[in-house]
This record gives sequence, C-alpha cells and structure tokens, in this order.
Amino acid sequence: MRFLLLPLLILFSIAAQGQYAAYRISATGDTLDKVDMKGLKQGKWMVHVNPLRGEPGYEEEGIFMNGRKEGVWRKFNLMGDLLAIENYKWGNKNGACRYFTIAGPEREENWRAFNPSKAYDTIEVRDPKDPDKYERVVIKNEGNSLRHGTWKYFYPPTGQQIKIEHYFLDNLVEPGTIDSVKEPALLPNDTTRIKIPVKSKTKEVLEFEKKTSGKKNKLRDGRTGG
Repeated sequence: MRFLLLPLLILFSIAAQGQYAAYRISATGDTLDKVDMKGLKQGKWMVHVNPLRGEPGYEEEGIFMNGRKEGVWRKFNLMGDLLAIENYKWGNKNGACRYFTIAGPEREENWRAFNPSKAYDTIEVRDPKDPDKYERVVIKNEGNSLRHGTWKYFYPPTGQQIKIEHYFLDNLVEPGTIDSVKEPALLPNDTTRIKIPVKSKTKEVLEFEKKTSGKKNKLRDGRTGG
C-alpha cells in the first residue's frame, strides 16, 4: 500500500507545483518563494537582502497572499539574530510589532491597517456622554497603515521601559479628554481618554454621507489630521 501511495504523492506534488511560474524547494522538501501565473507572490517566503550603501543586510520570513504580506513576519540580521516580529494585513502593518537589538528589546509599536481595495473604512468610537453607545466614524482610506494604539520604548540592556506614547489613527493623543475607541487590544488597558482631532468634511465624505443617510445605523464621518 505504501508503494502505491508514493507515486500518487509525487503526482500530486508535481500538479501543485505546476500552478506556479516559479518556486524553490527547501532542504526539508518544502515549496517556498512561490510566484503564481499572474506574477503574484504566494505562500511562505524567505527573503534575503544583501548589505547596500552602508545599510546592513537582513533576512525575513513570512507568508505572502496575492502579492501582499499577511500575518506574522520575522526579520533577522545576517548573523541570525532576531530584529523584528511584525504583523501584517493586506500588505500593511497591523496590530503589535516588536523590534529588538542584539542587547535586547528596543520598542513595541501598534498599527492599524486599512483594506486598500476600499475607498473608505469605518471605526467605532465611544460616545463621551454615554459609555454604552458607539458611533461609526467614516475614515477616508489612504491605503496604508496608521500608528494606532500604544507605543513603548525600552532600554535594551535591561529591558526597562523608558517612554510610552498613545496614538489614534496616526495622531499623538492627549490623555484625559475624550473616551477611548472600541479596540481594547490596540489601546491601553486603563481608563485613558482620547482626544480625536477631526478635519472638516471633504466633498467625497459628504457624498458618502448623503448615500448612507437613509440607513438604519447612520454613519457620522470625518478623519483625523495628518
């Protein structure tokens, strides 16, 4: 039975690899660095970058989905020391990203990715007058990541935290003004309140508001300052 299954496994492997324009087989038999017939990177990749113009080289590994980084990516120097653990969504940083030096942890960042296929995205913000009520704020999508949540900085040799910052959609927030957004995983676990600077409505946002004005859950729109 074993001998019958082996040819079938080989045929299945050849058929699967035939779906890709390029790929690499690792020493352990894994299929890596796949490029599909549309030229898009897919699956697990191991990227090597040589030193250039004084910048040190590095290696990174993670998953590509339709040409975009997705999920957890790890970055190493060419000696194999861990430099970063980053999270991605739609090819943009999303959630917690941690950075290291040889001596120890350097900083921890938090990001919010936006779906680049959408012109607008929404985020829920708690009503400062009613803690059980949330408003959906429409954000114009620039197709990238914004600093969003807590950023921590450390002294690498001891790991001691030396600085902390809080961001709301790329704005450094002022504690003690407006209630926090409904994203506790990206924000402090305390009762910090957040000031949300909002620009005047653009033509596109006004048109979006007009189209959605008759819906059950009316959207309030705006965007933060850059």
